[in-house]
Amino acid sequence: MKNISPTNNSQLSKICLRIYAFQEKVNQTQHQSPRQRLRIAIEQLGNKTIETSLAVINDLEQITQNHPHYHWIIMNILTTFVRENTLYMPQEELTSNLRPKVRADIQAALTVIARRDVKKDPENEQLDLSHTDMRGANLNRANLEQTNLYQANLAGANLREANLAGAILSAANLEGANLYLANLEGTILSAANLEGANLSGANLHRASLYLARLHGSILNDARLDGANLREAKFSD
Repeated sequence: MKNISPTNNSQLSKICLRIYAFQEKVNQTQHQSPRQRLRIAIEQLGNKTIETSLAVINDLEQITQNHPHYHWIIMNILTTFVRENTLYMPQEELTSNLRPKVRADIQAALTVIARRDVKKDPENEQLDLSHTDMRGANLNRANLEQTNLYQANLAGANLREANLAGAILSAANLEGANLYLANLEGTILSAANLEGANLSGANLHRASLYLARLHGSILNDARLDGANLREAKFSD
């Protein structure tokens, strides 16, 4: 809803009514088994309107909270939804617009992923958000530890206080991203674009910044002990 201009009350009202109408349909399926609800969600997610997707994403979060054994299946459904519905843009094709509006259902899916109960994540499994365009996404305090974000486009994203420990961000675009107090311990940032990023207070202990571009980045009070800064570029 925050992506919709507050001055466009007519559009906002229509979307709210559509979400409410579909949510009523979803509520009517609450007596069905989680497996049936998952089947319906997979059929509906991304194939209808954004309002439908928002209601489905809300239902998926409820299922994972009430039925923990479906937790990882649902995380895979949501990450697949994000990957299939975000256009990947290589760094060389970027425009100056670092903060486009993230589609409302994409942001909703990312929010559910980011605030999931990580204790339910199976060992040796990894969230896959590689090759995604998430420019301007709000991932404030997101838990994305060990996540595969290879070549993800996170330019202008809000990753304030996010947990990205051990994440794969090789060749990712983080230009202008807010990584204030983010945990990047052991994160792979090789050849990543961090130009103009705010890394104030960030934990980069043992992070790999090999060939990373850091021109104009803010590193005040950042922890860099043990970090690999070989061939990192701090100026043009």
